[in-house]
Amino acid sequence: MEIYLRSLRPVQLRLIAAIGRLGRLRLAADACNMTVPAASRMLTEIEGKLSVSLFERDAKGMKPTALGRVLGHHALKVVQDIDQLAQDFVSHHEGTAGLVRIGAVTGAALAAVIPAILQLKRHAPRLKVSLDVSSSSRLMWGLERGEYDFAICRLERGVNALAFDVSPARDEAVLLMVHGGHELRHRDHLLLAELADYPFTMQEQGAPIRHAIEMAFRNEGADMPMNLIETASVVAIMALIRDSNVIAAVTQEVADLLLKPPFSADLVLLKTRNPIAIEPYHVLRPRDRSLSAGAEQMLELIKHLLDQPSVGKSGKSLRS
Repeated sequence: MEIYLRSLRPVQLRLIAAIGRLGRLRLAADACNMTVPAASRMLTEIEGKLSVSLFERDAKGMKPTALGRVLGHHALKVVQDIDQLAQDFVSHHEGTAGLVRIGAVTGAALAAVIPAILQLKRHAPRLKVSLDVSSSSRLMWGLERGEYDFAICRLERGVNALAFDVSPARDEAVLLMVHGGHELRHRDHLLLAELADYPFTMQEQGAPIRHAIEMAFRNEGADMPMNLIETASVVAIMALIRDSNVIAAVTQEVADLLLKPPFSADLVLLKTRNPIAIEPYHVLRPRDRSLSAGAEQMLELIKHLLDQPSVGKSGKSLRS
Protein backbone atom coordinates (compact mmCIF):
# COMPACT_ATOMS: atom_id res chain seq x y z
CA MET A 1 0.00 0.00 0.00
CA GLU A 2 2.74 2.45 0.93
CA ILE A 3 4.64 1.74 -2.28
CA TYR A 4 1.51 2.35 -4.35
CA LEU A 5 0.70 5.60 -2.51
CA ARG A 6 4.21 6.85 -3.23
CA SER A 7 3.70 6.14 -6.92
CA LEU A 8 0.37 7.98 -7.35
CA ARG A 9 0.48 10.27 -10.37
CA PRO A 10 -0.42 13.98 -10.17
CA VAL A 11 -3.54 13.42 -12.30
CA GLN A 12 -4.78 10.80 -9.79
CA LEU A 13 -4.11 13.10 -6.85
CA ARG A 14 -5.82 15.96 -8.67
CA LEU A 15 -8.95 13.80 -9.15
CA ILE A 16 -9.05 12.74 -5.48
CA ALA A 17 -8.67 16.36 -4.36
CA ALA A 18 -11.38 17.54 -6.78
CA ILE A 19 -13.90 14.89 -5.65
CA GLY A 20 -13.29 15.78 -2.02
CA ARG A 21 -13.70 19.50 -2.77
CA LEU A 22 -16.71 19.31 -5.13
CA GLY A 23 -18.56 16.24 -3.85
CA ARG A 24 -19.68 15.02 -7.30
CA LEU A 25 -17.83 12.89 -9.80
CA ARG A 26 -19.10 14.83 -12.82
CA LEU A 27 -17.94 18.18 -11.42
CA ALA A 28 -14.58 16.68 -10.44
CA ALA A 29 -14.14 15.17 -13.91
CA ASP A 30 -14.87 18.55 -15.51
CA ALA A 31 -12.36 20.24 -13.20
CA CYS A 32 -9.71 17.71 -14.23
CA ASN A 33 -10.59 17.91 -17.95
CA MET A 34 -11.65 14.25 -17.97
CA THR A 35 -14.74 12.38 -19.08
CA VAL A 36 -16.94 10.96 -16.33
CA PRO A 37 -16.25 7.32 -17.38
CA ALA A 38 -12.48 7.96 -17.33
CA ALA A 39 -12.71 9.57 -13.89
CA SER A 40 -14.85 6.68 -12.62
CA ARG A 41 -12.34 4.09 -13.89
CA MET A 42 -9.42 5.97 -12.33
CA LEU A 43 -11.12 6.20 -8.92
CA THR A 44 -12.09 2.51 -9.07
CA GLU A 45 -8.50 1.58 -9.87
CA ILE A 46 -7.13 3.61 -6.95
CA GLU A 47 -9.61 2.14 -4.47
CA GLY A 48 -8.94 -1.36 -5.84
CA LYS A 49 -5.17 -1.03 -5.44
CA LEU A 50 -5.60 0.26 -1.88
CA SER A 51 -8.41 -2.16 -1.05
CA VAL A 52 -10.33 0.63 0.68
CA SER A 53 -13.27 2.92 -0.08
CA LEU A 54 -12.24 6.55 -0.30
CA PHE A 55 -15.75 7.98 -0.79
CA GLU A 56 -19.29 7.09 0.27
CA ARG A 57 -21.79 7.36 -2.60
CA ASP A 58 -25.38 8.41 -2.08
CA ALA A 59 -28.06 10.39 -3.89
CA LYS A 60 -26.58 13.68 -2.71
CA GLY A 61 -23.13 12.96 -4.07
CA MET A 62 -19.86 11.63 -2.68
CA LYS A 63 -18.49 12.16 0.82
CA PRO A 64 -14.95 11.16 1.81
CA THR A 65 -14.43 8.36 4.28
CA ALA A 66 -11.90 8.78 7.10
CA LEU A 67 -9.15 7.41 4.85
CA GLY A 68 -10.50 9.48 1.97
CA ARG A 69 -10.13 12.63 4.07
CA VAL A 70 -6.50 11.76 4.83
CA LEU A 71 -5.65 11.10 1.19
CA GLY A 72 -7.70 14.08 -0.01
CA HIS A 73 -5.99 16.46 2.42
CA HIS A 74 -2.51 15.53 1.25
CA ALA A 75 -3.57 15.26 -2.39
CA LEU A 76 -4.83 18.85 -2.27
CA LYS A 77 -1.50 20.08 -0.85
CA VAL A 78 0.46 18.24 -3.53
CA VAL A 79 -1.79 19.59 -6.29
CA GLN A 80 -1.46 23.13 -4.95
CA ASP A 81 2.33 22.76 -4.86
CA ILE A 82 2.36 21.50 -8.45
CA ASP A 83 0.17 24.40 -9.55
CA GLN A 84 2.48 26.83 -7.74
CA LEU A 85 5.48 25.16 -9.36
CA ALA A 86 3.96 25.63 -12.81
CA GLN A 87 3.05 29.25 -12.09
CA ASP A 88 6.50 30.07 -10.70
CA PHE A 89 8.26 28.33 -13.57
CA VAL A 90 6.26 30.21 -16.20
CA SER A 91 6.67 33.51 -14.31
CA HIS A 92 10.42 33.07 -14.12
CA HIS A 93 10.55 32.03 -17.78
CA GLU A 94 8.56 35.11 -18.80
CA GLY A 95 10.44 37.42 -16.46
CA THR A 96 7.46 38.33 -14.28
CA ALA A 97 8.88 36.77 -11.09
CA GLY A 98 12.23 35.99 -9.53
CA LEU A 99 14.95 38.31 -8.25
CA VAL A 100 16.96 40.96 -10.10
CA ARG A 101 20.06 42.35 -8.34
CA ILE A 102 21.33 45.69 -9.64
CA GLY A 103 24.22 47.93 -8.63
CA ALA A 104 24.34 51.54 -9.82
CA VAL A 105 26.05 54.84 -9.21
CA THR A 106 23.68 57.60 -8.10
CA GLY A 107 23.36 59.28 -11.50
CA ALA A 108 22.52 56.05 -13.28
CA ALA A 109 20.07 55.03 -10.55
CA LEU A 110 18.15 58.29 -10.89
CA ALA A 111 18.38 58.53 -14.68
CA ALA A 112 17.41 55.00 -15.68
CA VAL A 113 17.40 52.27 -13.05
CA ILE A 114 14.59 53.56 -10.83
CA PRO A 115 12.38 54.52 -13.82
CA ALA A 116 13.01 51.04 -15.29
CA ILE A 117 12.09 49.34 -12.01
CA LEU A 118 8.82 51.27 -11.74
CA GLN A 119 7.96 50.58 -15.38
CA LEU A 120 8.69 46.84 -15.23
CA LYS A 121 6.94 46.36 -11.88
CA ARG A 122 3.70 47.67 -13.37
CA HIS A 123 3.24 44.44 -15.34
CA ALA A 124 5.45 42.20 -13.17
CA PRO A 125 4.56 43.05 -9.54
CA ARG A 126 5.92 39.71 -8.29
CA LEU A 127 9.39 40.46 -9.64
CA LYS A 128 11.70 41.22 -6.71
CA VAL A 129 14.33 43.88 -7.27
CA SER A 130 17.39 44.61 -5.14
CA LEU A 131 19.08 47.95 -5.90
CA ASP A 132 22.39 48.96 -4.34
CA VAL A 133 23.39 52.58 -4.98
CA SER A 134 27.06 53.05 -4.20
CA SER A 135 30.45 54.12 -5.52
CA SER A 136 31.97 52.53 -8.62
CA SER A 137 34.74 50.88 -6.58
CA ARG A 138 32.21 49.22 -4.25
CA LEU A 139 30.00 48.18 -7.15
CA MET A 140 32.90 46.66 -9.12
CA TRP A 141 33.97 44.74 -6.00
CA GLY A 142 30.44 43.36 -5.59
CA LEU A 143 30.02 42.61 -9.29
CA GLU A 144 33.19 40.53 -9.39
CA ARG A 145 31.93 38.53 -6.39
CA GLY A 146 28.50 37.80 -7.83
CA GLU A 147 26.47 40.21 -5.69
CA TYR A 148 24.79 41.78 -8.73
CA ASP A 149 23.37 40.50 -12.01
CA PHE A 150 24.77 43.62 -13.64
CA ALA A 151 25.93 47.09 -12.63
CA ILE A 152 25.95 50.61 -14.04
CA CYS A 153 29.19 52.22 -12.94
CA ARG A 154 32.69 53.17 -14.03
CA LEU A 155 35.39 50.65 -14.82
CA GLU A 156 37.95 50.75 -12.06
CA ARG A 157 41.63 50.80 -12.92
CA GLY A 158 43.17 47.33 -12.82
CA VAL A 159 39.88 45.54 -13.53
CA ASN A 160 39.92 42.98 -16.34
CA ALA A 161 37.51 44.63 -18.77
CA LEU A 162 37.43 41.47 -20.92
CA ALA A 163 35.48 39.74 -18.14
CA PHE A 164 32.49 41.99 -18.85
CA ASP A 165 30.18 42.97 -21.64
CA VAL A 166 30.60 46.74 -21.54
CA SER A 167 27.91 49.00 -23.00
CA PRO A 168 28.45 52.78 -23.06
CA ALA A 169 25.88 54.58 -20.93
CA ARG A 170 26.17 58.32 -20.33
CA ASP A 171 28.59 61.15 -19.92
CA GLU A 172 28.10 63.24 -16.81
CA ALA A 173 28.85 66.74 -15.65
CA VAL A 174 29.67 67.83 -12.12
CA LEU A 175 27.62 70.77 -10.88
CA LEU A 176 28.11 72.94 -7.79
CA MET A 177 25.01 73.41 -5.64
CA VAL A 178 24.30 75.79 -2.75
CA HIS A 179 21.28 76.91 -0.72
CA GLY A 180 18.98 79.53 -2.22
CA GLY A 181 20.32 82.38 -0.08
CA HIS A 182 24.02 81.77 -0.76
CA GLU A 183 26.02 84.95 -1.49
CA LEU A 184 27.35 83.49 -4.76
CA ARG A 185 23.95 82.52 -6.16
CA HIS A 186 23.71 85.46 -8.60
CA ARG A 187 27.34 85.50 -9.75
CA ASP A 188 28.13 84.55 -13.36
CA HIS A 189 31.29 83.01 -14.85
CA LEU A 190 32.70 82.02 -11.48
CA LEU A 191 36.31 80.88 -11.40
CA LEU A 192 37.10 77.97 -9.09
CA ALA A 193 39.76 80.07 -7.34
CA GLU A 194 36.91 82.29 -6.09
CA LEU A 195 35.36 79.24 -4.38
CA ALA A 196 38.42 77.81 -2.69
CA ASP A 197 37.78 79.50 0.69
CA TYR A 198 34.24 78.12 0.99
CA PRO A 199 33.51 74.76 2.65
CA PHE A 200 32.89 71.95 0.17
CA THR A 201 31.25 68.55 0.36
CA MET A 202 32.19 65.88 -2.16
CA GLN A 203 33.02 62.20 -2.43
CA GLU A 204 36.11 60.61 -0.91
CA GLN A 205 39.59 60.69 -2.45
CA GLY A 206 39.72 58.61 -5.63
CA ALA A 207 36.01 58.81 -6.41
CA PRO A 208 35.18 60.00 -9.96
CA ILE A 209 33.42 63.21 -8.87
CA ARG A 210 36.27 64.07 -6.51
CA HIS A 211 38.81 63.40 -9.28
CA ALA A 212 36.84 65.61 -11.71
CA ILE A 213 36.80 68.47 -9.18
CA GLU A 214 40.52 68.10 -8.50
CA MET A 215 41.31 68.16 -12.22
CA ALA A 216 39.08 71.21 -12.75
CA PHE A 217 40.87 73.18 -10.00
CA ARG A 218 44.23 72.08 -11.38
CA ASN A 219 43.32 73.07 -14.94
CA GLU A 220 42.38 76.55 -13.74
CA GLY A 221 45.59 76.83 -11.72
CA ALA A 222 43.66 77.03 -8.44
CA ASP A 223 44.29 75.26 -5.14
CA MET A 224 41.77 72.69 -3.93
CA PRO A 225 39.57 73.80 -1.01
CA MET A 226 41.01 72.79 2.36
CA ASN A 227 37.66 72.82 4.17
CA LEU A 228 36.17 69.49 2.99
CA ILE A 229 33.39 67.23 4.21
CA GLU A 230 33.51 63.85 2.45
CA THR A 231 30.21 62.08 1.78
CA ALA A 232 28.35 60.48 -1.12
CA SER A 233 24.98 60.54 0.67
CA VAL A 234 22.37 62.72 -1.01
CA VAL A 235 20.54 63.09 2.31
CA ALA A 236 23.73 64.26 4.05
CA ILE A 237 24.45 66.67 1.20
CA MET A 238 20.97 68.18 1.48
CA ALA A 239 21.35 68.66 5.23
CA LEU A 240 24.78 70.27 4.83
CA ILE A 241 23.57 72.70 2.19
CA ARG A 242 20.48 73.59 4.21
CA ASP A 243 22.38 74.49 7.36
CA SER A 244 25.53 76.18 6.02
CA ASN A 245 27.32 77.84 3.10
CA VAL A 246 28.72 74.49 1.99
CA ILE A 247 29.18 74.05 -1.77
CA ALA A 248 28.16 70.56 -2.86
CA ALA A 249 29.55 68.74 -5.89
CA VAL A 250 26.67 66.80 -7.46
CA THR A 251 25.76 65.24 -10.79
CA GLN A 252 23.05 66.53 -13.12
CA GLU A 253 20.66 63.74 -12.09
CA VAL A 254 20.94 64.63 -8.39
CA ALA A 255 20.43 68.30 -9.21
CA ASP A 256 17.32 67.50 -11.26
CA LEU A 257 15.92 65.35 -8.43
CA LEU A 258 16.26 68.17 -5.91
CA LEU A 259 15.44 71.21 -8.06
CA LYS A 260 12.49 69.93 -10.09
CA PRO A 261 8.95 69.14 -8.86
CA PRO A 262 7.73 67.62 -6.66
CA PHE A 263 10.65 68.55 -4.35
CA SER A 264 11.60 71.93 -5.87
CA ALA A 265 14.09 72.55 -3.06
CA ASP A 266 15.34 76.08 -2.31
CA LEU A 267 18.70 75.30 -3.87
CA VAL A 268 20.60 76.79 -6.81
CA LEU A 269 23.46 75.78 -9.10
CA LEU A 270 26.48 78.04 -9.25
CA LYS A 271 27.38 79.41 -12.70
CA THR A 272 31.01 78.46 -13.23
CA ARG A 273 32.99 79.76 -16.20
CA ASN A 274 34.18 76.29 -17.24
CA PRO A 275 32.19 73.05 -17.24
CA ILE A 276 33.43 70.23 -15.02
CA ALA A 277 33.40 66.93 -16.91
CA ILE A 278 33.37 63.53 -15.23
CA GLU A 279 34.33 60.13 -16.59
CA PRO A 280 31.28 58.40 -18.16
CA TYR A 281 29.75 55.33 -16.56
CA HIS A 282 28.95 52.07 -18.35
CA VAL A 283 26.59 49.10 -18.15
CA LEU A 284 28.68 46.11 -17.02
CA ARG A 285 27.48 42.53 -17.35
CA PRO A 286 29.72 39.56 -16.40
CA ARG A 287 30.43 37.37 -19.42
CA ASP A 288 30.53 34.15 -17.41
CA ARG A 289 27.03 34.42 -15.94
CA SER A 290 23.62 33.97 -17.53
CA LEU A 291 20.73 36.24 -16.55
CA SER A 292 17.19 35.29 -15.64
CA ALA A 293 14.41 36.44 -17.94
CA GLY A 294 13.49 39.18 -15.46
CA ALA A 295 17.07 40.43 -15.29
CA GLU A 296 17.31 40.40 -19.10
CA GLN A 297 14.13 42.48 -19.38
CA MET A 298 15.36 44.92 -16.75
CA LEU A 299 18.76 45.26 -18.42
CA GLU A 300 17.27 45.97 -21.85
CA LEU A 301 14.86 48.53 -20.41
CA ILE A 302 17.67 50.31 -18.54
CA LYS A 303 19.78 50.41 -21.71
CA HIS A 304 16.84 51.87 -23.63
CA LEU A 305 16.30 54.59 -21.03
CA LEU A 306 20.01 55.41 -20.91
CA ASP A 307 19.99 55.79 -24.68
CA GLN A 308 17.45 58.63 -24.41
CA PRO A 309 18.88 62.17 -24.28
CA SER A 310 19.17 63.53 -20.76
CA VAL A 311 17.97 67.11 -20.36
CA GLY A 312 19.22 69.46 -17.67
CA LYS A 313 17.67 72.59 -16.28
CA SER A 314 18.74 74.55 -19.33
CA GLY A 315 16.59 72.29 -21.49
CA LYS A 316 19.61 71.29 -23.57
CA SER A 317 20.61 67.69 -24.16
CA LEU A 318 23.51 66.57 -22.00
CA ARG A 319 24.42 63.61 -24.20
CA SER A 320 27.64 63.89 -26.15
